[in-house]
Amino acid sequence: MERVVASEAPSVAAQLVGSGLIGVREGLETGIVIMILVAFLVKSQRRESLKWVAGGVGAAIVMVAAIFVGVRFGTSTVTGVAAELISGLASLVAVVIVTWMVLWMRTASRSISGELREGMSKALAIGPSAVLALAFFAVGREGVETALLMVGYAENTAGSQWPLIGLLLGILIAVVMTVAMYFGAVRINFALFFKYTGVLLIVVAAGILAYGIRALQTADWLPGLASRAFDISSWFSLSSWYGTLAQGIFNFRPEPTVLQVAAWSAYVIVVLTLFLRPIAPLTSSGGRRREPTDSADIPQ
Repeated sequence: MERVVASEAPSVAAQLVGSGLIGVREGLETGIVIMILVAFLVKSQRRESLKWVAGGVGAAIVMVAAIFVGVRFGTSTVTGVAAELISGLASLVAVVIVTWMVLWMRTASRSISGELREGMSKALAIGPSAVLALAFFAVGREGVETALLMVGYAENTAGSQWPLIGLLLGILIAVVMTVAMYFGAVRINFALFFKYTGVLLIVVAAGILAYGIRALQTADWLPGLASRAFDISSWFSLSSWYGTLAQGIFNFRPEPTVLQVAAWSAYVIVVLTLFLRPIAPLTSSGGRRREPTDSADIPQ
């Protein structure tokens, strides 16, 4: 697969919308983690430890930026078969990590508040370095997912900077929402939020998977580059509004290979089934059913 040239890149709007949705989802997920830690320290009257949380968050941001720049730089400075190979492998790694995080958050979102508060309580007893480390790993875990997801997502945009701009705008929106939630100005049903955005991320990850497979086919690491599942390029225009959205958000191509379609379909069916299956209700220590924590009460 030839690298996307500038004239074939998705529209600016499509790049902004796709990456912006990722930014809002991942930024709000990270914001919730920070909000829980900050709220716990404030209510525990341990405000002096807020600077260590800030330090951990800052270090995590630097690490995530370095990962994104490093992988992105590596995929943009090489050409030919090596470039396709790196792009394909980076895309597959992104899909694996994003899939694991989406499935993990499916159940962890119900207990993450209690786990973070318990972790912070133990970290305070140990000292500042433990507080900093807790914040670093809690935020870094979310950030690495975002960085790898964006690397795979941005591979189809001809080196454009619009996906990065869209991501930053999405994160800015998430920051505003997080601050509003902290002060009680906004209430969000996180169960529904993570459910619907999780489905979106799964479909986006499926597109990245298909992109990665085609890149590896081009590099001759996988067979079947010439075997087309279908070809609708005669009437499906990537320059149309629907074409730019499909390509920009979901990495859709009008002439996919058989292996791409098979992998995309299998991934969506399996991962969506796992993601949407019913979750066993939480139980209290006495064995009674306990409803999941109200999203509006997460900072408590």
